[in-house]
Amino acid sequence: MIRGEKTGLRARQESDVPVLHSELYDDVATRSRADSRPWQPVPSGHSPFAVTGPSDEAACFSVVELESQELAGEALLWGIDTHNRMAHIGIALRPAFRGRGLSVDVLHTLCEYGFAVRGLQRLQIETLTDNAPMLAAAAKVGFVREGTLRRSAWAYGEYADGAILGLLADEWTPRS
Repeated sequence: MIRGEKTGLRARQESDVPVLHSELYDDVATRSRADSRPWQPVPSGHSPFAVTGPSDEAACFSVVELESQELAGEALLWGIDTHNRMAHIGIALRPAFRGRGLSVDVLHTLCEYGFAVRGLQRLQIETLTDNAPMLAAAAKVGFVREGTLRRSAWAYGEYADGAILGLLADEWTPRS
């Protein structure tokens, strides 16, 4: 497990899958805003949270709140490009764990994994411009807003603008 101050990132376990699928995938309105692919009904046996083996292209974690040891959500580096040494970041917290300041800790811990463990040069976040909690958490970790993609996302019945944020290894401040 990679430990932050409030959260830990660990390998996904089979027991995590039904919880993540029910609370993060089956919430159609929220999932539609978090994924560029259209939502469709998927049986839990084919869940996007299914446990898979190690991959060079993605590192999928379950997020655990350290104090309670409860499953708080998921976090991942995806689209890992070993040639250009960059990756994209994604996080999703279960509804009961939102608004508790965990996102900043999860992002910081993912940055530690990406920069210190994987040796990446750049991490990138794509989110909708109205996702104020993610934009605020990313800014606290040091991500810089690099642009807006106008009407780039179809999100549950309407177009939305997307924001791109980036953080370079030499801009990142590790926790002491």
